[in-house]
Amino acid sequence: MKRIGIIPKVSGVGGMVSFQAKLIQGLAARGIQHSFELSEPLDSLLVIGGTRHVGALRRARRHNIPVVQRLDGINWLHRHMRTGLKHWLRAERGNRVLAHIRSQLATRIVYQSRFVQEWWQRQFGPGPEWSVIHNGVDLDVFTPEGEETPPSSHFRVLVVEGSLRGGYELGLESAIQLAQTLERDHKLDVELSVAGMVSEVQRMRFAGRTQRPINWLGVVANDKVPALNRRAHLLYSTDINAACPNSVIEALACGLPVLAYDTGALNELVPANAGRLVPFGGDPWRLEPPDAPALAAAAAELLTAPVAQQTAMRQAARQHAEAHLGLDKMLDAYLEALRG
Repeated sequence: MKRIGIIPKVSGVGGMVSFQAKLIQGLAARGIQHSFELSEPLDSLLVIGGTRHVGALRRARRHNIPVVQRLDGINWLHRHMRTGLKHWLRAERGNRVLAHIRSQLATRIVYQSRFVQEWWQRQFGPGPEWSVIHNGVDLDVFTPEGEETPPSSHFRVLVVEGSLRGGYELGLESAIQLAQTLERDHKLDVELSVAGMVSEVQRMRFAGRTQRPINWLGVVANDKVPALNRRAHLLYSTDINAACPNSVIEALACGLPVLAYDTGALNELVPANAGRLVPFGGDPWRLEPPDAPALAAAAAELLTAPVAQQTAMRQAARQHAEAHLGLDKMLDAYLEALRG
């Protein structure tokens, strides 16, 4: 395989951008070219989510070029909360485009997790041949090795998301509630550090709700995330019904224990000895209130565990990433799918 077409060319922040950058890096390391120009000769074509250029996909099919579609979850939050008409229309249009490519144009589907595969098949039927490939991470970059260490004077709970807007404010509210409960009910000194896109309105709304001021980190470049992970005691993954969150994989690779509600693909990624997944309590698909006290109790257990147990958890997180979530493992699986 000499050249792989990739569409669309994405930019900004979020999982798609991170995945595309890692994929291109991995292809280059193996001497495989990539192209965003579909007029060039291609051995195969990867669609990251969806694209408006369905004509290019039809031409690829006519020339017997394998078309592999990588699928995330289905847009759904806008159906259960007010995110504005513009956002609602964009989300529904996105779902239709994704479903059309999946059913009419793709020769193979790569789902980011078993959870995503079952979700799509439940809502839109079987579709073409498929495989499940979890996201991967560069284990030489995301590593426990580094100068950074968590603070000794208090506990640092880290949240890393591309964006906490457009319905994902729920995760931010949950993180702040977690910090409050740890402070009030468990008498722990907690600093909540939030990396991701948060509006100034949201920052002002949440100001003063925790004993320590929230550490707003803004959008953090990917190469700065390993240091953030090494400086934290715990990653709290806020997304509900997440497809395959990069922040979780990156944390595990850095030896950082993960806390989350047990929804989405989290139970495919986080082993029991590398963190805690807490039953949601209500129905996450209806955005019912979660079991916040149980989440805080699990967090307190992780944060106050004996040093030997914490060390074991960090080692288990890294070992799991090395065994299952490396970039090379992900790339091998994608190349196999792209060969058709």
